[in-house]
Amino acid sequence: MISIEGLKVEFGVKPLFSDATFVINDKDRVALVGKNGAGKSTLLKVLCGKEKPTAGTVSTGSDTTVGYLPQVMILQDDTTVRQEAQKAFADIQKMADRIQRMEQQLNERTDYESDDYMALVEKFTAEHERYQMLGAEGYEAEIERTLMGLGFERSDFDRPTSEFSGGWRMRIELAKILLRRPDVLLLDEPTNHLDIESIQWLEQLLATWSGAVVLVSHDRAFINNVSNRTLEISCGRIIDYRVKYDEYVVLRKERREQQMRAYENQQKEMADIRDFVERFRYKPTKAVQVQQRLRQLEKMEIIEVDEVDNSAMHLKFPPCLRSGDYPVICDEVKKAYNRVVFDHVNLTIKRGEKVAFVGKNGEGKSTLVKCIMGEIPFEGSLKVGHNVQIGYFAQNQAQLLDESLTVFQTIDNVAKGDIRLRINDILGAFMFGGEASEKRVKVLSGGERSRLAMIRLLLEPVNLLILDEPTNHLDMPSKDVLKEAIKAFDGTAIIVSHDREFLDGLVTKVYEFGGGKVREHIGGIYDFLQSRKIADMSELEKVAFNKPTPAAPATPAAPAAAPQKQDYAERKEQQKRQKRAEKAVEESEKKIAKMEQRLKELDALLCDPKNASDMTLVTEYTDTKRQMDQEVERWEKLSEELQEVLEG
Repeated sequence: MISIEGLKVEFGVKPLFSDATFVINDKDRVALVGKNGAGKSTLLKVLCGKEKPTAGTVSTGSDTTVGYLPQVMILQDDTTVRQEAQKAFADIQKMADRIQRMEQQLNERTDYESDDYMALVEKFTAEHERYQMLGAEGYEAEIERTLMGLGFERSDFDRPTSEFSGGWRMRIELAKILLRRPDVLLLDEPTNHLDIESIQWLEQLLATWSGAVVLVSHDRAFINNVSNRTLEISCGRIIDYRVKYDEYVVLRKERREQQMRAYENQQKEMADIRDFVERFRYKPTKAVQVQQRLRQLEKMEIIEVDEVDNSAMHLKFPPCLRSGDYPVICDEVKKAYNRVVFDHVNLTIKRGEKVAFVGKNGEGKSTLVKCIMGEIPFEGSLKVGHNVQIGYFAQNQAQLLDESLTVFQTIDNVAKGDIRLRINDILGAFMFGGEASEKRVKVLSGGERSRLAMIRLLLEPVNLLILDEPTNHLDMPSKDVLKEAIKAFDGTAIIVSHDREFLDGLVTKVYEFGGGKVREHIGGIYDFLQSRKIADMSELEKVAFNKPTPAAPATPAAPAAAPQKQDYAERKEQQKRQKRAEKAVEESEKKIAKMEQRLKELDALLCDPKNASDMTLVTEYTDTKRQMDQEVERWEKLSEELQEVLEG
């Protein structure tokens, strides 16, 4: 569908990537990965023709259609939601007009036996069949399904697009692209403006998309569930892994270990050569050998090792005052504007709990956060506990930064004690390493400002964290750093997020917003989804609110709940151990099968008399046999460990 050959893109002295050659085929669902600034968004723009490469070619089939969703776009505000979505079918409408004109001509003409008339009949038939194949007659229903899948209500369809926020208007653009059904979909961070329900709807749609999909996303669960192939931009090259994202992570780790061994061997060889040159540089009898070594050094192609993320770096919040036992207690809280956002909200958040606020956009998650912060009035009783110090991250947090300061100064001003010695490491973990730390805040993009505001929050002494969509502008390594920091945080955390992977293993309670109610669910995010007994999140509202459940009590949970939580934690840990053990056995079996196959091939080669004295083949056979024996021993050990886990 799209063929890329010898592609090179450069903006400065060093190219983003070069000599990239690959093909995007029908049914490929490609996750495009790499650190921020590696060139992922640029590659998408090159693939859709928005930007020209420095060198190389991008060939798209003459009948191949491409749909591209950028991170940021200029949106029109002169139509309704429905009218804007109908633009996706502009070509179909033109086709309908052509068919109508041809039908009129056929009715008016009487030269039924002429070649001209027969040609018109054939053209009309072909065009009408194509029109029906496109499902054009039911496109209004398709528009409704797509808009509702992306979170719109029917009552929104005839509202002007100008009434919606930028995030909702981006959903309209995504709907238009999906409705056009292009052969190739290029999506740059499509989940940034979606809630969990819409992400799962889009996930299911893309997983069965009839064409090809190339997407950039920092939502790990999303790209893993959608992708069947991973392209990584690293060290100025594009490496093709023909596996889904989770498998790519394992292969990349193995690849990097191999690179490190090769790099270390090369560095040792280069050191030996330099040592020889230094020792014999001035000895005439060794002049020829010295020159040979120098030429050998010059010809060496330096082995590069893929960039390593900083997710292994651990970041802890500074110590803070101990808060009261119950940082937040809501009793019959109600908030209404023109309509009731929520009513009869009763919830209690205990000290040290990490909880998630989830639900469709517009159901009141951020509104309740603002009530807790005291930013807006409400009805009912809402108590913030004794000694509670709130650290709040909102989407407008980035606008409050001092634009005259550099990135480094912004963090240096809030860092205390030993943490000041690690500012550069922390900045690097959030993609502000090297020269980026000297940038002025005023030149930073919206995403960069959000990341900087997040770092500031991580360094402030607070005991109640309230994070409103904290991961929208963070890449995976940065999200890992933030997640580990929150897990190690001694205080309480309320997280409004649509990122399932980020919430998984982080929160122990989920508050579900919808239908004007807030309901409590004990357990993690995936336990919550499973507890709803739904195939996907689009059914959530139906199931949740047609069958009301009692609201959470305003008082602390009874002690009897503790064993249940403990059982849940143990069960969860047991499942993780079993999964790890099964995966290790499976990977070992794959390695053994691969080596057995290679030994058969070597056997066949060595049976040929002309290869009998080929020491390279003999050595490879011996090494492979030894490695396989070791792997079989390892497999036996892993199998025993798996059996112990299953019996335990």
